[in-house]
Amino acid sequence: MLQIASIYILVGAAAGTVAGLLGIGGGFIIVPALLLVFHREAIAPDLAAHLAIGTSLATIVPTSLSSLLAHHRRGAVRWPVFRLLAPGIIAGALSGSMLAGVLAGRMLHAIFAVFACVAAAQMISSRKPSAHRELPNRTGMVGAGWIIGTISGITGIGGGSLTVPFLLWCNVEIRQAVATSAACGFPIAVSGTLGFVAGGWHSSGLPAWSTGSVYWPAVLAIAVTSVMFAQVGARLAHWLPVKLLKRLFATFLVVMSIKLLAG
Repeated sequence: MLQIASIYILVGAAAGTVAGLLGIGGGFIIVPALLLVFHREAIAPDLAAHLAIGTSLATIVPTSLSSLLAHHRRGAVRWPVFRLLAPGIIAGALSGSMLAGVLAGRMLHAIFAVFACVAAAQMISSRKPSAHRELPNRTGMVGAGWIIGTISGITGIGGGSLTVPFLLWCNVEIRQAVATSAACGFPIAVSGTLGFVAGGWHSSGLPAWSTGSVYWPAVLAIAVTSVMFAQVGARLAHWLPVKLLKRLFATFLVVMSIKLLAG
């Protein structure tokens, strides 16, 4: 039990740092780690997949809040952009998390792995947007938010792997894109968590201290360090070469997705 708690704490530190640094929720680290732990605890594969994703979203709630506050103090969050994306994000995260509740665990693994590869390609790419490209109108922003929220709800991530590339594509400055993405992670995590709680409410075989598809001991242990290290990551984001770090993280995504697809 102590060894598992140590894993949760280390995962929280890594996820928090990445969340603050790149504006992503940390789900790409948390979900695979939880899948390994739940497999070791002999939890059924289908149940483990839903439990890992729901638990990941719950841990992102405090992490994203810590990250967005750190970025807000530096004046980097584009709140008007956040307000345009938020309605679609909330609706999408709810619908995505409810949809995940009826998908088989192996299907969730495949969706997560494929999406990780796409996100890695986006991070590695150095293509620059047209100088005249701007953010879409209100309808387009709500639609973009819905797509980001839906995919995030299904895969258990904070949405930054979609939000940051979308904002960069619309010529938002990189540090503002990261900061605004961190803010968007909060409604994604709250809505997605509620969806997984509701979707897993009547599931049988859940471990003790679970509410639906959310395992609270893991949430608590991961959140303790992720909140602290999100502050560290946010500070690093304002002076470290993010391009290099994105490429390193993209390599991690590719390796992790291959492992998931290989079963």
